[in-house]
Amino acid sequence: MKNIIIQKESKTGVRQWHFDRFQVLTFTCIVLMIIGVSLFFVSDQLSHYLYEKRLKEFRTNYVNVSKNLDSLKSKLNYLDSQINKIEEKDNAVRTYAGMPIIDKDIRKLGVGGHLSDVKFSDNLAPIINKELSILEMNVEKLSREVSLELTSYTSIYNKVQEDINRISKIPSIRPVEGGYLNSTFGYRNDPIDHVRRFHQGQDITVKSGTPVLSPADGVVKRAYYAGGFGNHIKLEHGSGYTTLFAHLSKINVKHGQIVKRGEIIGYTGNTGRSTAPHLHYEIHHNGKPQNPLDYFFSESK
Repeated sequence: MKNIIIQKESKTGVRQWHFDRFQVLTFTCIVLMIIGVSLFFVSDQLSHYLYEKRLKEFRTNYVNVSKNLDSLKSKLNYLDSQINKIEEKDNAVRTYAGMPIIDKDIRKLGVGGHLSDVKFSDNLAPIINKELSILEMNVEKLSREVSLELTSYTSIYNKVQEDINRISKIPSIRPVEGGYLNSTFGYRNDPIDHVRRFHQGQDITVKSGTPVLSPADGVVKRAYYAGGFGNHIKLEHGSGYTTLFAHLSKINVKHGQIVKRGEIIGYTGNTGRSTAPHLHYEIHHNGKPQNPLDYFFSESK
């Protein structure tokens, strides 16, 4: 059996160590075991360190994602409340424009549905994926509502554009500022001969020289002195509307002149068949007399 001899020489002498093959193998195995155990503990500690570091990063990212999700949900809630206000204004504008209000079922576009099964990332926790799916649904709902409102406002705009000429021709303001509403539209006893007759207009008692305003856009058809009306003006507005102003002290327009709503066309007075300074004001639609009080939508300004 072969032996392994390790020799050490020094000034004091020579020392030798004799090892047989079994002892060498045993020593080698022990050394390898020590190295293996050491590597195992080192790798275990390194893995634990890396795991803790990764876990810390994940927790930090999770907190940041959660905060961002909460912020996004708050913004979506705010936008949702704003959409509700827009819907209310949309209904009001549609009413003013004479358009039908959008049906509630149509407004519910985007409401409902089910959670998406699509995962946004395998690195995110299931609860985060669920929150993102809910946010995706809410954003889609909001997007549909915004699209609906844009479509609605486009319809309203087109409707107003179509009606703007018609609206501008409807007498809709008082022809004079202030004054006292005297003899109204309907049957009355004539103040001069006391005969009961149908009064086709509205008398407004104001001092002479009060500016008379055009109640809508139009064209001057008459502007001269004529018997009982005295100095008077007749305007043709289109869409079947005409207006007449009588007993004026001064006429400020001439036949064929185009006038705009609010423009001064003359001044009140006491000319013609009149007992005191006032304005006699008539509105006709398709030849039929209308009650002027039904057309006092706003003040002269």
